[in-house]
Amino acid sequence: MEQHYKLFRVRELADNDEDFIKTLAETFLEEVPEDAERLKKAVAEEDYYNAYQAAHKMKPTIDLFELGILDILIEVQDWGKFEKRDLDITAQLNTVITAVDHAIAELKADFNL
Repeated sequence: MEQHYKLFRVRELADNDEDFIKTLAETFLEEVPEDAERLKKAVAEEDYYNAYQAAHKMKPTIDLFELGILDILIEVQDWGKFEKRDLDITAQLNTVITAVDHAIAELKADFNL
């Protein structure tokens, strides 16, 4: 439990209400995978606007669950925001996607979702 994510800030926000913590985990599982797919597609297609939008939308949740990749996600976001055409963002994207995938699998197991 909590190998690829941390619940400290989630517990603080939820005031240790276990039902609310589970609801936040469910919300993570509903939104983040969809946003991650949107981000992957946008980067692959060099769709800077949608890459920026997807990364920006993911930031608060990634930060709340402390995946440890916020700075890298911001790099991907800025790649889109500033249309950094001369920068290969693939490695950073892969780091983000891997961390998200691990957190998804762990949250599903930990919360029986």
